[in-house]
Amino acid sequence: MKHYKLRIKGKVQGVWYRASARRKAEELGLSGYVRNEPDGAVYAEAEGEEASLQAFVRWCEEGPEQARVEQVDVEEGKPQGYKGFDIQR
Repeated sequence: MKHYKLRIKGKVQGVWYRASARRKAEELGLSGYVRNEPDGAVYAEAEGEEASLQAFVRWCEEGPEQARVEQVDVEEGKPQGYKGFDIQR
């Protein structure tokens, strides 16, 4: 079990990024959450198997169709034992 913290920058708010990220995370069997940040970025924490996390990072680099991702920063963290994958408001 690994834990990643992701900060996604670009045109990532108002383009269904959070809902799409939750759907992708659930598809990959990951747990955690995603939220909008005040500066226009999207922040996510995800945990699960390394291969699934890598696939999630690759998805985050593209995002949903209307998103224009400019940068994804990834930091490894300590697993938190999340249950499910939530959208935080």
